[in-house]
Amino acid sequence: MPEYIGSFSIDLRLGNHFRAFKHREYPFIDVGDSTHIFAMSDNMMESVIIPDEGAFYLHPGELALGITVERITLPNDIAGWLDGRSSLARLGLMVHITAHTIDPGWDGQITLEFVNVGRLPLALRPQMRICAISFEPLSGPTSKPYRDKKGAKYRHQNSPLSSRIEED
Repeated sequence: MPEYIGSFSIDLRLGNHFRAFKHREYPFIDVGDSTHIFAMSDNMMESVIIPDEGAFYLHPGELALGITVERITLPNDIAGWLDGRSSLARLGLMVHITAHTIDPGWDGQITLEFVNVGRLPLALRPQMRICAISFEPLSGPTSKPYRDKKGAKYRHQNSPLSSRIEED
């Protein structure tokens, strides 16, 4: 779709699969002790699939994960940078919290970390333009492409994956 190609980046679309925290069921997440009863686990999040004509409502202060429609495959000598769209940021939507680097050798859809810092709920709709990816050539191919990394936690993802901090 040519209208998604900008002067510096390519817009990516929002998929229909989300993950949201069951924040009423857990008092906290212990990010430092993977054996603690409240250590991060997939059980702390629920999977939500929205029909194409539906919407996922992100309320103020909430964190949710989404995924791009597009699958991104990077060669070993190109890195990617993910950025939110200015028009959505002006409504309070953060599309990635700190994870905007796409490693050379990446192959998969991209999980998006949404936070609504605005005062009104936001209706996120499948297929909407949600973020943009830009590319940076490296001086040469990396010796550690993501797809070949031993223990790569998010390799070949095709749905929004919750944190794998317990594998650090």
